[in-house]
Formats: sequence, structure tokens, C-alpha cells
Amino acid sequence: MPRDGLAAILLLGLLPFTAAAQDWTFETDFDDESKQWKEIEAKLPPYPKQESLLPLDAGSATLHKFFIDAPSLSVGADGVVRYTLVVKSAGGATNVTYEGIRCELRHQKLYAVGHSDGRWTRARDPRWRRIEYRDVNRHHGVLYSDIVCRGKETVKNAREALDALKYGKPVAKVD
Repeated sequence: MPRDGLAAILLLGLLPFTAAAQDWTFETDFDDESKQWKEIEAKLPPYPKQESLLPLDAGSATLHKFFIDAPSLSVGADGVVRYTLVVKSAGGATNVTYEGIRCELRHQKLYAVGHSDGRWTRARDPRWRRIEYRDVNRHHGVLYSDIVCRGKETVKNAREALDALKYGKPVAKVD
């Protein structure tokens, strides 16, 4: 058999596989789970007020006190839970940050840093970072595992996360 004939037969034999691959790609365009995730623009909240701070128990391994500003906590259309975190150190310093957690990937992002005069400064390097387990200053891990995420799923709304903060009800884990 001439080489051209053999090549043509081989190409014809591969056609069903090519068509199947194209069909798969076509179908996945309509599958919501396969669409590329896109982060919405984070809008900075009003500066937190003392009376709106809810304590976050981050364990006894640290002398710092952690708080979430209740009005700032939100669940975005992109699935990111955003909140203002206030950390009061044992030495008297107060740090204020606006952050987000993406449950799906166990990531945390710093959006802005607060100043004592009520201003916000956008973070210099606002990128997603993996939330790692820590013995000390484990507030991100606690937020992830006990407050805003159910496994890789995000809480349904801010009220669910606020209830977990206020009443100590851990969110139900997804099996």
C-alpha cells in the first residue's frame, strides 16, 4: 500500500477521537464548574468601630486578641468571604486589615491595611496565599475551618458566618 494511502487510513481512524475531544470541549463550555473563576473588585468597607467588633477565638497559644468587624463581613458573588480583621496585641498595638478567604482553594488575601486615623491603604502585594496550619496566630485557619467555610464550600451568607462567631456554632461540614 502506498504511503499516502496508509497516512489517509490512519488519519481517518483518528477522526472519531478528534470529534469526541471537540464535543467534550464544547460541553464543558456550558458546565459552570469548569468555567474560569473571576474575582470581583473588592470595595473597601467603612473603618471598623469598637462596638461592632466580634471576638474570634484563635486559641490559647497567643496573647493577641482577634476581632472581626461584623458590618464588613460579606460573601461575594465570586465566593470570597471578605471581612475586616482587628488584632490587638498584648503590648497594646492594634492592627486593622481588610482581607478575604477563598474556601475552594483554602486561600487568604490581604486587600488593605487600616490606619489609626480611619484611612485605608491598599495592600502592596495583594495575592492569594495558602492558609497553612499554625500553632500560634492561627486566626486564618480558624476562620477557614470554623467560621466561613464548610470544607471547600463557602457559607451561604454573612449571617451564617456571623452566627458562628457570635454563638460559637461551627458551620456544618460538607461530607
